[in-house]
Amino acid sequence: MISMIGKEVLKTEPITGSEVEKIIEDFAEDNELNYEQNLTLNHLKRFERYSAEDAKEIFDKLQDDFGLRAKVAAHIVDLVPKDLADMRLIFAKEPSKTDKEDMEKILEFLEGYDVKE
Repeated sequence: MISMIGKEVLKTEPITGSEVEKIIEDFAEDNELNYEQNLTLNHLKRFERYSAEDAKEIFDKLQDDFGLRAKVAAHIVDLVPKDLADMRLIFAKEPSKTDKEDMEKILEFLEGYDVKE
């Protein structure tokens, strides 16, 4: 999420698409969305994902229990990997290599959560 006043970036941190969707929907309750916000919301609704609550829990556990960087944890939550091939793509550009066993543990962990369509 990027917090801005004017054009100065105050803070950046990776968040999941589910969190972005919730933020935009909350904003839309009291405000009219602009073109870009509508596009973003429509895009986010097209893809399967975890509920906002599950996404936050998964995101936190991936960082705390598996020691993943926030950016990688967000990618895993957003992409909803189904198999090792998906996991390898997510970890492809990581400086430290994650072994097959660790990826399998993450996939096993993710099976405990329902994906909303």
